[in-house]
Amino acid sequence: MTTAIATPTPELAAEADARFEGIADPVEQALAVLTWAGETFGDSFAITSSMADGLLAHLASRAVPGVNVVFLETGYHFAETIGTRDWISSVLPITVHSILPSRTVAEQDAEHGPRLYERDPDLCCSLRKVQPLAAALAGYTAWGSGVRRDESASRTGTKVVDWDAKRGMVKVNPLAAWTQDDVDAYIAEHQVPVNPLAEIGYASIGCAPCTRPVAPGEDPRAGRWAGKNKVECGLHT
Repeated sequence: MTTAIATPTPELAAEADARFEGIADPVEQALAVLTWAGETFGDSFAITSSMADGLLAHLASRAVPGVNVVFLETGYHFAETIGTRDWISSVLPITVHSILPSRTVAEQDAEHGPRLYERDPDLCCSLRKVQPLAAALAGYTAWGSGVRRDESASRTGTKVVDWDAKRGMVKVNPLAAWTQDDVDAYIAEHQVPVNPLAEIGYASIGCAPCTRPVAPGEDPRAGRWAGKNKVECGLHT
């Protein structure tokens, strides 16, 4: 990879989104977006991964070998998620960065009381995800996520290339237009690593205390913060 050759601006993001939105084939579209991001921003581009699977990392490694992958190590992950991270990093040409919050779980408990995720999940997500991601992305000018439009009502308007006004960065969403069938087909064809929890009903995998399996026909993100008026951790909103 090389150093960035473009300054991130809302206009640059809008121009790129208009260019790539018209690509009908989902794989072709994702690879085109990722290749553009790598060529445009060089070492200043990174993707994030929750390690639910290695789909985005696999695509990014094809388009941008050695791509930086940011993983938020919240201290509350399932053992299977950590194992998936290690699995993916060992088989793909990527560079994984595991980002820790400023406080350990014990330090957070001492300051805010145990099980903050039950009493104030928004604050817990802020401390263990949103703030660490902001610090991790401070060294980049563009970032990518695996957000898809079909995941929830709050994501239906997701652009393939967008302007992240909160962080002053270009944000690419190479999987925005993908369906679950597209995901399943690509994973099967390329034997992409998948978190074992997916086999037992975990359609969307986050921190262990706030994630449950979903029932057949249930919204894929219904298992996140179940019973609470919360649908996003704040990373993408």
